[in-house]
Amino acid sequence: MNASARIRTTLIDRLLTLVVARGGSDLHLIAGNPPRFRLHGDLNVLDPTPLNSEELASNLQAIAPPAAAAAFDREDQADFAYSLGDVARFRVNVFRHLGGMGAVMRAIPSEAMSLEQLGLPDVIRALCQQHQGMILVTGKTGSGKSTTLAAMIREINAQRKGHIVTIEDPIEFIHHRQGCLISQREVGTHTPAFAEALQSALREDPDVVLVGELRDLETMGTAITAAEMGILVMGTLHTNGAAATVDRIVHAFPPDKQTHVRTMLSTSLRGVISQQLCRKKGGGGRVAALEILVNTPAVANLLRQGKLDQLETAMQSGSSVGMRTMDSALQELMDRRFITGREAYEKAMSKERFRKFADQSVT
Repeated sequence: MNASARIRTTLIDRLLTLVVARGGSDLHLIAGNPPRFRLHGDLNVLDPTPLNSEELASNLQAIAPPAAAAAFDREDQADFAYSLGDVARFRVNVFRHLGGMGAVMRAIPSEAMSLEQLGLPDVIRALCQQHQGMILVTGKTGSGKSTTLAAMIREINAQRKGHIVTIEDPIEFIHHRQGCLISQREVGTHTPAFAEALQSALREDPDVVLVGELRDLETMGTAITAAEMGILVMGTLHTNGAAATVDRIVHAFPPDKQTHVRTMLSTSLRGVISQQLCRKKGGGGRVAALEILVNTPAVANLLRQGKLDQLETAMQSGSSVGMRTMDSALQELMDRRFITGREAYEKAMSKERFRKFADQSVT
């Protein structure tokens, strides 16, 4: 980047530095509006001065790599990663809107946290010990899916000797070799799409393949096939709940193929982790509530028969192998005084179960 470009990015670098210093997770930049940042789930004003449209555009154009700039010209939006020296890395989405350009920049920690640091249950470590099949981590945007997957990759990297291939858009956590050789590929830079990269990965002698997002039918189909071939496939979906995740995959396929897909999932699926981030009681951060489905023989039978509505019952009765529903996870967090009754009520699937706690103080 030349000197003039460095001058133009002074605004963004200054704002990103402020976000990191204040412990924020995301920087929101909308032309004509003050910059805002997300802290523990809430959006706050970072600087009261509205962003000048031309200045913001020149800053965003300066930090965009050539491939992202070309994508923005074609599609009026683009995704890429941006590094701010030793401060942090950021996942960037740039878009065009009514008032000009805008962007959301999410901070990515310099190093993936461990399972212990995240306080994840033992069943997650057990899933990391699987050598084949499919593990899915699901939830809405900003629910911590990437953080959980990165911790799982870190665990596998430390405990095994093999080849891990990650396919991401963009690359978030940088993983360094421990026990495993790691190949990280970025969609749009190293490969045109997830499906093509996944097809290529099957010829790269992988032990583990991480697919950043199962976006389309072709990617889902190839991922299931890879899992059946003896590869451990890990991926994400923007679904809310384990049963909804399985239902989404099955119904992505034509009706005449859904029975076959259910059969394949019954043998290849190892587990589904569905998560939400909840505000901690008294402030000071957020904690993950995890719904966990493990593919036991009983669950596999339900998958084969298409009785997806009974998966919640299976999770309720499968606590001995680490299964839990989202409401059970919220109940545990509330009982341990990590979250308030109000927060549990707002995040719950069954509101009636938590209604009596809904008036509890946030603090």
